[in-house]
Amino acid sequence: MSENTADTSTLCLFDVDGTLTAARQCVTPEMKALLEKLRTRVRVGVVGGSDLSKIQEQLGDDVIQIVDYVFAENGLVAYKNGQLHSIQSIQAHMGEELLQDFINFCLNYMAKIKLPKKRGTFIEFRNGMLNISPIGRSCTQEERREFYELDQKEKIREKFVSVLKEEFKGKGLSFSIGGQISFDVFPDGWDKRYCLGIVEEDKYSNIHFFGDKTKPGGNDYEIFCDPRTIGHEVSCPEETQQLCEQLFFS
Repeated sequence: MSENTADTSTLCLFDVDGTLTAARQCVTPEMKALLEKLRTRVRVGVVGGSDLSKIQEQLGDDVIQIVDYVFAENGLVAYKNGQLHSIQSIQAHMGEELLQDFINFCLNYMAKIKLPKKRGTFIEFRNGMLNISPIGRSCTQEERREFYELDQKEKIREKFVSVLKEEFKGKGLSFSIGGQISFDVFPDGWDKRYCLGIVEEDKYSNIHFFGDKTKPGGNDYEIFCDPRTIGHEVSCPEETQQLCEQLFFS
């Protein structure tokens, strides 16, 4: 393959938070330049648990133009070549009765948690998942860091998920802890592996996945371990850049 020819049989998929950007922060000019350069060598996609608007806040409004695929909400809202490809609905899948039972249980549980601070938007309803945040998504960056440090010690989210797994056992729900302040809830099979079913139609020989939450319970774990991907664990955006340079430009 010449330097001017892209390898269309290889796809690189990137998690967002902790992989392309610091948590909930904007992409650096250096990382954005790397993605554009990488696209001259291979196909490039991003897959995040957040909705499209949050991914655009971090990677830029033009993200669906600068990469080949954008998989928001684990791929349940999918863009390919700058166009909407497909969309799924958790509401239609779960049904209103189970959905309300679940939301009511979460609100009741969170009402009993005492934290140093609580803000607003404790449950965010997305197309393909629910995002649950004990502190509330409207917290400041400093409050986010404070909660994350407490959560590392007290395992607030981990305990919450454990209770939900028991309460809603057999209901076909999966749980994934990612980022710093929340966790996602979605139907079984709707984790980040969902996007692999979409790219299968393009018949890639190699699919590299880069993510930071690759341990069991993390929202990168399933796709990282999937036999269809070559998994790369990173700890920060700088490591992602170094690894891509080594793999594709050295």
